[in-house]
Amino acid sequence: MKTEEFDVLIVGAGAAGMMCAIEAGKRGRRVLVADHAAAPGEKIRISGGGRCNFTNLGTGPANFLSENPRFATSALRRYTQHDFIALMNRHGIAWHEKTLGQLFCDDSAKQIIAMLTAEMRQADAVLRLNTGVETVEGGEDGFLCRLSDGRTVRATSLVAATGGKSIPKMGATGWAYDLAAQFGVRVVPTRPALVPLTFEPGLLEQLKPLAGISVDAVVAHGRTRFAEGLLFTHRGLSGPSILQISSYWREGDAITIDMAPGSSVFEALKASRAENGRQAVHTALGRHIPARLAESIALRAGVAGNLADQSDRTLKQLDEAVNAWSVKPVGSEGYRTAEVTLGGIDTAALDQRTMAVKAVPGLYFIGEAVDVTGWLGGYNFQWAWSSGWCAGQAC
Repeated sequence: MKTEEFDVLIVGAGAAGMMCAIEAGKRGRRVLVADHAAAPGEKIRISGGGRCNFTNLGTGPANFLSENPRFATSALRRYTQHDFIALMNRHGIAWHEKTLGQLFCDDSAKQIIAMLTAEMRQADAVLRLNTGVETVEGGEDGFLCRLSDGRTVRATSLVAATGGKSIPKMGATGWAYDLAAQFGVRVVPTRPALVPLTFEPGLLEQLKPLAGISVDAVVAHGRTRFAEGLLFTHRGLSGPSILQISSYWREGDAITIDMAPGSSVFEALKASRAENGRQAVHTALGRHIPARLAESIALRAGVAGNLADQSDRTLKQLDEAVNAWSVKPVGSEGYRTAEVTLGGIDTAALDQRTMAVKAVPGLYFIGEAVDVTGWLGGYNFQWAWSSGWCAGQAC
C-alpha cells in the first residue's frame, strides 16, 4: 500500500487535537487526525453532565498545577477563554455561567463537538476514527507511522493529543507517555486528579450511613483551600471541594474540613445551651448541619444527653469535629473516576509558545498529556483549546 503524505498527523480527536487540526488546516497544512475511538470528542460529550463546562471566565496560570507553574502562561494568553467564547458565539451555541465563572452549554455538549468537526471540515482536515497508531519512526524527513487500518503515513509534524490515563472506559491510554519515552522525553510521574478520596475500612464503616448527604464546605490541605460542595459516598468523600483538593493531597497526608463555614459551632451550641439546655445535643447540632450528619458526629465523639449536661470542653470538641475535622484518606478512586491526570510530559522539554519538543523537530505534545493540570471548573478544557491552538499555529 502506498505511503500517504501529510504535513501534520495528529493522534487524538479530543478537544486539543481537534483545535490543533483546525488551526493547522487553516494555514494550508495537509492534516490527518487519527483516533482509535468510534466518535470524536468523547470526553467533551460526557463533561458537565452532558452540557460541557467548556471554559472558565477566570482562567489564568494560577489555576493550574505543574512542575513549572509558569509554563502555561504563554498559551493561555495567546488563546484565551474569550477567544473560545467568541467561537461559540459565531456558531450560535447558547451558554450560561453556572457558578464561580464556570461556563456550560445551555443545550448539549454535542453542539461543541459538531462545531469543532465542522471547523475541521472547513479547514480540510481529514478525520479517521477507529484508527490507532501502532508504530512511529522518526527521521530527518519527519515521521513514518503505521496505522491500525494497515495504512502507512509520513508526516512532517507529529502531534500527540491522546490525553492522560483518566477514565479508561472512554479509551484513555498512556500512548503519549510511551511516545515520549521512545524519543527520550521525560515524563513527570502521573497520578489520578480531580478524583474522589477513600478511607480505611473502620472509618468508612462509620461514615457509610451518611452516603448521599451533601454540605457546603471548606476543604484544606496545607495552605490550599477550596470552598465548594462536599458529598459523602459509600467509598469516602466526593463533591467539588474534594475533587479540587485531591490534586494537592498525597498519601499519608490529612485534610481539614469545615462543614459549617462562616459559623462557630461552639458559640452556637453555647448559646443554645443557655436558651434551652434540655434539648438533645444532636438536635441542637442539627440546626447547623444535616440531621443525620449531626447524629453521626455526636455518636463518633461519644457525646450524648442534653446540652445542659455538656461542658465547654465538650462543646469545643463538637466544634472541632464540624469546623475543623481532620481526616486522613488512604487513597482515591483512581483513574476509573478521575476527571484528569496529574503529571505527564515534562514542560522543560517543550517550547511554551508552540508545544514543540525542543530536541525533536516536528514532535508536539498538547492537552492533558502535558504536565499542566487545571482545577475543576472548565480550566482543563481551556488548556486543551489554548495548547491545541498554539501547536496548530506552529506545526
